[in-house]
Amino acid sequence: MRSFALVGALVAGVGLAGTAGTAAAAEDSVVKPAVVGATAAVTWGTCSADTLAGVPADQVKFYSCARYRVPIDHDNAALGTIDIALLKRAARTPDKRVGSLFLNPGGPGGSGLRMPISGQYYFQPQVLDRFDLVGFDPRGVGQSNPLRCFTTQEDADEVFSAQIPVPLTRAQISGTLASYRDYGRFCKNNAGSLLNHMSTKDVVRDLDTLRAAVGDQKLTYVGFSYGTLIGSTYTSMFPKQSRAIVIDGNVDPALRTSDGVEYDRERAQGFEISLDGFLKRCDQVGAKCAFSDGNPRAKFDELREYLRKQPITLPSGTVDINQFTGAVSSVLYSPGAFPGLAEDLQALYTAIHPAGAQAQALQGRPLKVITKGKRGLADQNPDSPYTSDDSYFAVNCSDKPFKISQEQVPSIAAKWERESPTFGRYQAFADTAGCPVWPAKRPDVYRGPWRAKTDVPVVVVSNYYDPATQYKFGQRMAAELGNSRLLSVDAFGHCILGDALGVDKAVADYLTDLKVPAAGQVFQPNVQPFETAAQG
Repeated sequence: MRSFALVGALVAGVGLAGTAGTAAAAEDSVVKPAVVGATAAVTWGTCSADTLAGVPADQVKFYSCARYRVPIDHDNAALGTIDIALLKRAARTPDKRVGSLFLNPGGPGGSGLRMPISGQYYFQPQVLDRFDLVGFDPRGVGQSNPLRCFTTQEDADEVFSAQIPVPLTRAQISGTLASYRDYGRFCKNNAGSLLNHMSTKDVVRDLDTLRAAVGDQKLTYVGFSYGTLIGSTYTSMFPKQSRAIVIDGNVDPALRTSDGVEYDRERAQGFEISLDGFLKRCDQVGAKCAFSDGNPRAKFDELREYLRKQPITLPSGTVDINQFTGAVSSVLYSPGAFPGLAEDLQALYTAIHPAGAQAQALQGRPLKVITKGKRGLADQNPDSPYTSDDSYFAVNCSDKPFKISQEQVPSIAAKWERESPTFGRYQAFADTAGCPVWPAKRPDVYRGPWRAKTDVPVVVVSNYYDPATQYKFGQRMAAELGNSRLLSVDAFGHCILGDALGVDKAVADYLTDLKVPAAGQVFQPNVQPFETAAQG
């Protein structure tokens, strides 16, 4: 089981409408590679104890760290530089080493620095033997010059606490929209020149520089969730510098970079597809799912509509529509948590349909995955330094064009809610509400064409019931790229590497020996939801 959290989760948007382009147009758009000899080499050194936390003592020898300087604007050196944080896990059989394998966990805004430490959870041994795994924090993220909109934690908490995930009343809606305007003002005042240089194109140009700096003629890369946009943008900009690219949990790059509103609308639909699949599987497995008694779909809808009107109070706490929607959304990323979600749903359903001793028992135990989050300033010291970063919106609001005004968001939310009753409003009051008032000016964004021809097909991996990047986005990614191979997986959850042995073996052969997987394959996960034994 993978041990790292795929941050791409809550945020990997997706969409449609491809920009095919002609082969000639694709060739014209290709960025010419930098001369490897002109790129300064990475200077590797020791890693801090914090960076290597959890690494067994006998494994520390495999790790080294570095910081590598890149320009804020690759076309204007006058803006200055930032440093990219890197961590390398050396190949275990250096005499058979293929090269470096760069990793990205998604987000945008996910820290990829420590990903190599968990490499054994999502790669077969031959990959660890033959590649240096290289993790990095993209620009503006984590230890790579974090982009920060706030100077104190109190300011951040005041803005974020006003953002209601599922605003229903006029006051909640206007307050949430106002908080996004406040967020934009803080970013304009505090984020500095990096704010206008946070697009995926900027990250890809950094990545190509890093590729040359570690001495590789071509890039080998595995990206998850939003990391699939990094991968597809790289192959489109630098097709002849692409050796082997694996992208898992795919966005639709053409739609994402052409129409943010439609992209997020379809993203909400992807969560609905995944939820419906969860409820149907619950019904199929019977007693293995605590929510299966009766009609799970009808029970769930009744719960959601009840919570829209009032919260449910249990001895262990109170649940409202915001916690409920956020928790269900989050659990859909991780099929291993499905049994716990089913128990919580049944406890909530029993609370509004009390029936004797069983109801008291269900209501008495703490909820497993639907819990009341803590917000507010009580635990903060006065003027506490702000230590997070704001790269998620900085990237998404650069890449995804929202050709609407914020005043249109309430009507958009109402429309999406009719189509996607659980997640439509929730999705509308995220990027669609925040990006129209984001202060970045004219970011340099790659918007296609996507059909540049790589020497070896890009491997596109997509789950049937992926909530954040629905299956049809994977199909579109494969269709939009100039040379690809789609691996379909009959699985729930967001991304699958490490959790489907057939996919893992195919990916390992591809990465190490450039063996392209056969077309038309449908793989199975190691474990199905509500099961504990590995499946064949």
